[in-house]
Amino acid sequence: MAILNIIHYPDERLHTVAIPVVEVNEGIRSLAADLAETMYAAPGIGLAATQVNVHKQVIVVDISEERNCLQVFINPQIIASEGKTEREEGCLSVPGIYEKVTRAERITVKALDVEGELFTLKAEGLLATCIQHEIDHLKGKVFVEYLSRLKLNRIRQKMVKLMRETL
Repeated sequence: MAILNIIHYPDERLHTVAIPVVEVNEGIRSLAADLAETMYAAPGIGLAATQVNVHKQVIVVDISEERNCLQVFINPQIIASEGKTEREEGCLSVPGIYEKVTRAERITVKALDVEGELFTLKAEGLLATCIQHEIDHLKGKVFVEYLSRLKLNRIRQKMVKLMRETL
């Protein structure tokens, strides 16, 4: 396993649309393990392959306090959603920025697990928000892009300045 480099907004690679995984093999299982290790080290509660410049439809999520309930979603698709909720979100690709985003309150997602088995999961609350956030990454969208143009421009400027300072 390895800790991977997380791409930071406004890097254009975050807008790349991920391609579906054709076969769940050892390479995909290794990617999922690396994503998990990277997410835990960051620390975060979710990470999409897009965020580490791998443009395959793989996300990992663990919202547990103990950090022992890893969930892997390969080729995830939201097949049902209901309700609306507003929750403050952050992102490993936009460090230090937290903003409220409106999303579906409850979702049903179907995906493959690390063995290539199809499963369906009903999620609500933080888990539903996290899954939607990570699926957005696979579609090339970052959570700050739900915000007003003014807020988005301020965040972009802040992130560009932060990147210059760390170089």
